[in-house]
Order: sequence, then structure tokens, then C-alpha cells
Amino acid sequence: MGQLFSSSNERHQDLASSFTEYFKKFKVGSKIIPQETIASIELSLSQGNMQGANTSITNALKEMDSTPLNVAVTGESGSGKSSFINALRGIGHEEEDAAETGVVETTMKRHRYTHPNIPNVVFWDLPGIGTTNFPPKDYLEKMKFNEYDFFIIVSATRFKKNDIDLAKAISMMKKDFYFVRTKVDSDLKNEKEFKPRTFDREKVLQQIRDSCVRIFQENKVEQPPIFLISNNILSDYDFQILMDKVVNALPVHKRHNFMLSLPNITDAAIEKKRQFLKQRIWLEAFGTDLLNMIPSLTLLMDSDVENLRKSMNYYRAVFGVNDASLQSLAKDWKVSVDQLKAKMKSPHVFETTKKETTQERLSRLYEEFCLANGHLVAKNVYVKELFYLKYSFLDMVTDDANALLREICVKNNLVSD
Repeated sequence: MGQLFSSSNERHQDLASSFTEYFKKFKVGSKIIPQETIASIELSLSQGNMQGANTSITNALKEMDSTPLNVAVTGESGSGKSSFINALRGIGHEEEDAAETGVVETTMKRHRYTHPNIPNVVFWDLPGIGTTNFPPKDYLEKMKFNEYDFFIIVSATRFKKNDIDLAKAISMMKKDFYFVRTKVDSDLKNEKEFKPRTFDREKVLQQIRDSCVRIFQENKVEQPPIFLISNNILSDYDFQILMDKVVNALPVHKRHNFMLSLPNITDAAIEKKRQFLKQRIWLEAFGTDLLNMIPSLTLLMDSDVENLRKSMNYYRAVFGVNDASLQSLAKDWKVSVDQLKAKMKSPHVFETTKKETTQERLSRLYEEFCLANGHLVAKNVYVKELFYLKYSFLDMVTDDANALLREICVKNNLVSD
């Protein structure tokens, strides 16, 4: 009896150690749950309180999934704010439910735009304060200020006194705001055409920054960070710097969904998404029936396969390699969807072939993942294949997203040439 108790206690300690050690790999700003929650779960696991650990993890995942993130984007008509919202949502201007671009602002109403793949993330297009007759405080009240997590104030030229006053009012109400200067690619292009011999890209960008700063100095305001971006080329200029700053400033339970909602503009952005989802899979393994005290069966049940299918569809949507995204891209590139899918692995995992059944393919992927990565959990704690297969799927989708990003870069270079 004593030996059995000792073995059980050892298993609980291994369980707690495995759980905590995994999260040590991630920096504080990259964790998807608070450190105190991690410590609480570790304590429950070490004491053999599986119910307590399960409840803590389930609550953390529920909070993550149910908490909305509302982003307010405001700026004058023609500033590029609608294009900016479309870029953040990863959709083209001609797609259904895209924010209207190039339209003169005639309404004082705000417009709601939900992210197509992460419905918790909502962008609100607010009329520029300069197009209203409201003072900043009244403007914020009428635009339902308290509903937003942060504000992005957009300009295509120079920020005006109205923008500065609005930022002051937002700051007094303890909310974050960011100044974004759009269309810098057009400024650079124009400057290069007018001064081809003396054109200096970095010098022009600095001049744009200095021009923005002057308005703050004239209004005796401490200079806030100003982010120069192009809605046409998100991977250039300050877009990634802006997004990193926003992600780091968000409460931990909102950070996860915002990170997953962002467009795949660089391999670094894709890797950050992967790191966030890796943590989620880890939580799911410890918070559901994926974790067992007995060895798992080698044959996956129908419910397991369906669970995996849903996970794969979700990962593909998050990384922009789902069928809808590929169809849109194929249309733009004038190629078939099958041509795009032929360069990827993730769309084919659940396809039936004469050579291999779905069960055989999943078993092979499981073995390949374990061979390459080892077993992630302590030896005397058994985990169903489901857990490792989700990691395998995530790696596969990440590779597909990187391959697609390289294709997009090549296409853009060909177009720009």
C-alpha cells in the first residue's frame, strides 16, 4: 500500500513539474495565462487535486475564449483608417464585409467589424473627431468610450490639434492610445520621383517623424510613440513594432486572441502565433480527458478524429491557409486552389487515399512527431495520441504558412519590379 501511495505521489509530482517546466520556456510577456494561475495549477497537480487543476485550467480557457477585445480606430476621411482595419483583419478591400475605402465620411456613427477568424476581436471604425462638432469628452461619450480596450489614431499627413486633444482625453480616462501615420510608401515614392539623385529613404522617414512630432511640441505635449506604416506593405516600416507594443500592453487573457488575429506578415509573426497556440494545446492536455493515468489506446475513436479535424481547421484559419483564404488568394493570383494546396501538407491530412487510411496517417504523424521531439510529459504520465497530434498539426500549419508567405513575397517582388 505504501509503495502504491509513493508511486501515486511521485506521479503527481512529475505531473506538476512537467506542467510548470513547460511554461518556463516562455517569457512573461508571451504567456497566455497569468503566472499566479500557473502556480495555482502546479500546486493542485502536486497535491493530486486533479479536480482543482482541471477547474483552474477550464476557467482560464473559458476566460480567454469569452473575453472580447474591442479596438477603436479613428481618423479623418482619407487617412487610410478603413484600409488599416481591413489589413488588421487580413481581408481585401473587395471582400464581403470589408470596411469601405475611399468613401467620404458622411455619418457620425461608428461601424463594427468582426475579425473573420477570431470573432472575439472586434474593430470599430469611428468618425474622425475633426468631422464632428463634439469636443473630445463629448465625442468619447457619444462613441461609447468605455467599450474599447485601446485607441488607434490614424493620419495620412500630420496629426491635428483635435487628435492631440482626443489623445489627452483618452489618457485622462486611463486607456491606451497609439498614433499611426499611414501611406508612408506613397510619400517615399513621390519623394523618389521628384528627387531621384538625392533621395534617401531613411532621411525621408525621419522627416515624416519630425513633422509629426512638431504638432505635439506646438501643443506642449510630451511626444508619444508614432508608428509609420503602409497598409499596402505591412511587413515594412513600423507595423510589427506597433503590434508588439499593443500585445505587450494588453491584459494577459486578451493577449492570446489579439496575437492570433494578426496577419502573417513575417516569419517572426508566424512563430509568435505558434508559440501562443503551443501553450494552449498544453493547457488543453492538462485540462481535459486528454491526460490519463493509464496508457492510451493506439486506435483513435471517432470523437478523437473529429476533435483533431476541428483543431486542424482552427489552426489553418488562424494562419491563413484555410480553404477560404486560399480561394481568395487563388483568385487574386489567377491560379487554381489545387495549385496552392499542392505546395502544402495541412489540407491533405484528412483526405482518404488508397495507400493510407486516416487512422494509419494519424498514427504515422504521431510516431514521426515523437521521434523528432521525444515525449513532452514525464515518463510515468501517459498522454493520448491526440495531444501530440495537435502539436504535429500546429508545426505542419506553421510550415505551410511560412511557405505561403515566401510565395507572397516573391509575387510582390515580381509586381514591384
